[in-house]
Amino acid sequence: MVQVIKMEPIKAIDVKIFPHRRLKPETTETILNELLELKGSLRFLVNGESLPNVVGYGPARGISVNHPDRKTITVKGKKVELLVSVGEIVVTVKEENLEEFVADTKNILEKILNFGFDVKIGSFTRTKTTVSDYLKLGYGIEENFDPSLVGIVDPKTNSKETVKLIR
Repeated sequence: MVQVIKMEPIKAIDVKIFPHRRLKPETTETILNELLELKGSLRFLVNGESLPNVVGYGPARGISVNHPDRKTITVKGKKVELLVSVGEIVVTVKEENLEEFVADTKNILEKILNFGFDVKIGSFTRTKTTVSDYLKLGYGIEENFDPSLVGIVDPKTNSKETVKLIR
């Protein structure tokens, strides 16, 4: 049986924040909390190099990794464990708020960061529901489907570990 889900398209565009250095957890927390205050943001993706708990391969396989950047940060009052060394932040923004959001974002970054950064506008995340989205979210999702999850469900990982919903 094939299920068809009809969704209202969200008129949104992505803003990619690419700092010229990797961000420390404290800096990431400050930036995310400042950006969450801005009008028009729909969702955030934090990308970077993985910070595993244990070594996954090689002669040290199974040994725990105590990386100093694998910390729990507080974003909008909720605790979120950083699983990556933050190298970029992608923010999905409503199109009508784009210009104001980009200007405010640059002001925030200039205030917080003491090194360079790039802010790019484009489409950096998937916008249509994929088979992985259907499989990860389960059957009968037309009643419970959250459009903000489209494009952020990784088919290779457990969504509960990598997707944090902060409302």
